[in-house]
Amino acid sequence: MGGVSLGLGALYILFAAVLYSLTDLGAFALVIVLAIAWGQWYFSDSLALKSMNAHVVDARQAPELHAMIDRLCALADMPKPRVAVAVTDMPNAFATGRSPNHSSVCVTTGIMQRLDADELEGVLAHELSHVANRDVTVMTVASSIGLLAGFITRWGMYAGNMFGSRDNKNSGVVFLVVFLVSMLVYAVSFVLTRSLSRYRELSADRSGAYMTGRPSKLSSALVKISGEMARIPNRDLRQDQAISAFFFAPAINRQSAAALFSTHPPLQQRLDQLAQVSAELSEQG
Repeated sequence: MGGVSLGLGALYILFAAVLYSLTDLGAFALVIVLAIAWGQWYFSDSLALKSMNAHVVDARQAPELHAMIDRLCALADMPKPRVAVAVTDMPNAFATGRSPNHSSVCVTTGIMQRLDADELEGVLAHELSHVANRDVTVMTVASSIGLLAGFITRWGMYAGNMFGSRDNKNSGVVFLVVFLVSMLVYAVSFVLTRSLSRYRELSADRSGAYMTGRPSKLSSALVKISGEMARIPNRDLRQDQAISAFFFAPAINRQSAAALFSTHPPLQQRLDQLAQVSAELSEQG
């Protein structure tokens, strides 16, 4: 995570230097996009729940679900997040929120129907690890540079005056330089943030396995969900792909070369790590 953050920081410095030296209103674009990023971070839990049509439930509506989360929060010594349920056949779960004190954990009816209690507890431990590790904050900050570059790449051609240089004779060249640098920064930051996303998934797997002490149950849940996901219609998967990075398992699995752009590590890598955790726990026991 430190290496990715340093790489993103270097990109930010390069990009900021180009904007400052070659443009007049680059700072205005920075304010707009960072404001959008802040809004996504601050309202991340509400936005994610609404996108899934999820509803917050209390202990009377979902007593077993609340009991699991109460136990896990006590083990992790962390505040209890809001608990939500999304009515969809897609077996998945996700956590979101700007901090442990302002977070939500959501499960779908599909995952509750397919997993047993121990497997579901393993998935919830994984999601609570995301909350404890402040992954939403990290990912939002990490993606802010890409958001800025994407903003300029997509809209710069319709607002060329924003990139006019102090010497209007060179405004066309200046715009081309900024546009090309924006595209480069966006491409590199896209790959780096996807790398960071995959790492945080592995970290949450490991933390969740240690929390419950039963990594085999989390492995079983991963295998079940990955297999069941193939049976969900592509239309339903693509509808929820926007928040795939938050899901326990990706909404759409990508293969081979495209793994570089995936938000989640390969299933086998996750299973191998959980097997290693299981061996470590056996040695400690």
